[in-house]
Amino acid sequence: MDQKIVDATSKKIYRKFPFVKDKSPRVSKQGDGRYLMIFSGSGNTPDGKKIQQTIRVVVTEDGRIIKTSMSR
Repeated sequence: MDQKIVDATSKKIYRKFPFVKDKSPRVSKQGDGRYLMIFSGSGNTPDGKKIQQTIRVVVTEDGRIIKTSMSR
């Protein structure tokens, strides 16, 4: 995957999920021109505890985001 597309997609994710800002994603090829980008970060719960969160983003070769999901 082209680095320009990774950077542009990362900026979109950073705006939507600021707790992963400045974290570089792990990128893996899924096949049929799709790539999986995984961002990991930690956030705080309302009672102040830290929680590890992961964001999975499926992206096409041209940078179009197909699906975004988040787990804790």
